[in-house]
Amino acid sequence: MIVVDSSVWISRLRNLSTPQTAKFDDIQDFRDVVLGDIVLMEILQGTQNDRQATNIQKRLAKFGVVSMLTPSLAIKAATNYRALRNRGITIRKAADMIIGTYCIEHGHSLLHQDKDYLPMVEHLGLQLA
Repeated sequence: MIVVDSSVWISRLRNLSTPQTAKFDDIQDFRDVVLGDIVLMEILQGTQNDRQATNIQKRLAKFGVVSMLTPSLAIKAATNYRALRNRGITIRKAADMIIGTYCIEHGHSLLHQDKDYLPMVEHLGLQLA
């Protein structure tokens, strides 16, 4: 399964061509794509108005949405955050820490274009798509 980060979704929705959107376009079976509730929130909070948000919601509805944060995952994400902080690395957004930890804990790979995930790859075992 592949979790697609909001950074890639936003580029795809804007029809931008990046290496990550090319990887997204190469996915053969969209049933392998995981759209997390936190990712959906990030996408929708960046829209310009309610009409655009509703349109994007409709476009993404075919992917379904999974809940990414549970009490046990919150504890694990905080543990991962502290592990990185102890190495002198600070992840800027809590949402990225949750998404990365979700992927690690569920054995999913992550398709992203956000440098905050790179320490999670190096030190926590996050797999990239």
